[in-house]
Amino acid sequence: MTAKGAGNLKAGRGRLTSGGEQQAARFHREPDRSLRRIMAVALLASAALVGAVLGVVGLKVQQVRMSYHLDGLRQVKGEEDEAVRRLKVELQTLRSLARIEEVALRQLGMTRPDRDQVVLAREFVPGESSLVSAEVSRRTAATRASAGSAAR
Repeated sequence: MTAKGAGNLKAGRGRLTSGGEQQAARFHREPDRSLRRIMAVALLASAALVGAVLGVVGLKVQQVRMSYHLDGLRQVKGEEDEAVRRLKVELQTLRSLARIEEVALRQLGMTRPDRDQVVLAREFVPGESSLVSAEVSRRTAATRASAGSAAR
């Protein structure tokens, strides 16, 4: 080897190589399986972490959406409860005896009964037995019948 050739030779892994061979050797690397495995594990771990974060965020969004829906339902329930309360008041008003009597007198043209036209039912007469009240009812009916025939 000459001095000029010796300058071009460089030491590389226990042997001497020329400059051109070293450049070719610099770009050639052995595949490192452990590095690929580490990269795959890191990629999978990152994907799992991103999936978990997205899952938690999705659950929180769903929770907020459901809370808005629940608030809307509570408002609707309050409105419906108020409507039910108003309808109950209206029902009690319509069922009141004073209103029924007023409708009967004004709209239906009915008149108030005279005292002799009112007959109490036996079971509603206080303090009398059924036999006594039956006798009173018969006498009252007979009196009315005789008064009606005398008036004619």
